[in-house]
Amino acid sequence: MEKEKKQAIIESFRGHDKDTGSSPVQVALVTGRIKRLTEHMKLHPHDSHSRRGLMQLVGQRRRHLAYINKGDVKRYRSLIKKLGLRK
Repeated sequence: MEKEKKQAIIESFRGHDKDTGSSPVQVALVTGRIKRLTEHMKLHPHDSHSRRGLMQLVGQRRRHLAYINKGDVKRYRSLIKKLGLRK
């Protein structure tokens, strides 16, 4: 991911000025990587190594979302809506 795109994602999802690693920021960054890998998989459907990486990222995002949902349901719902996920 390009440095500028990553910084823009961090700025839009952070909780305070120095926040770069909170769960919502991590979910947003992983979602960006998932979207990029999904496009790659459309062009290269037999790339098993990338498919495995994609599945690992989806599981990582799912765990982060479960952690956020357990702590604050309103924050979870707003994050899902902001990212455009199907939950």
